[in-house]
Amino acid sequence: MTTWNARGQYMEACTCDAICPCITLSDPTVGTCTGVVGWHIEEGRCDDVDLAGLNVALALHSPGNMSNGNMTGALLIDDRANEAQQEAITAIWGGHAGGHLGEIAQLFGEITGVRTVPIEFDSDGRRRGRLVIGDIGEAEWEAIAGPDGEAVTVSHHPLAIAPGHEAVVGRASRARFDDLGIRFDVQGRQAMTSPFDYAGSSA
Repeated sequence: MTTWNARGQYMEACTCDAICPCITLSDPTVGTCTGVVGWHIEEGRCDDVDLAGLNVALALHSPGNMSNGNMTGALLIDDRANEAQQEAITAIWGGHAGGHLGEIAQLFGEITGVRTVPIEFDSDGRRRGRLVIGDIGEAEWEAIAGPDGEAVTVSHHPLAIAPGHEAVVGRASRARFDDLGIRFDVQGRQAMTSPFDYAGSSA
């Protein structure tokens, strides 16, 4: 039995207009949705393997409504991870170790590859953030402000990367990725961030 947990901060940016309709199981605003998601693990373990401090990213492409599945994905692992950590992250984020990420993995029809690359994750969790995936991808965003100046948020959306957490809605000044068969490059499109808290187990 493999038991694991991970918590920290996540961010995403994609080709949809803000607010991304995919999170309410609606069709993408441009017919398809292509984007990047990044996670910074503040605390985490997979059995006796410590994952704290590492970053993970996922590039994805959905040919239509995400709830229909058949998405394509590419997994990027922090190049600071040792062999045991890489294996643990591949099992967890590949959906093989159960938990919420196992449910998300069921929406993917193809994983085009797994790579280790330098990943930078910098976010204050509320106002701005930046994700850099080697020289193949990046996203930089700022929160959208409501009438009181506070960040716009969404919660209880049915397709959530981090269920149970309120997500800050932002707009990316630029978001791009070009590797492993997934490509996009946009400006002024949607971004989101929130804490995440996952756990799971598998035989």
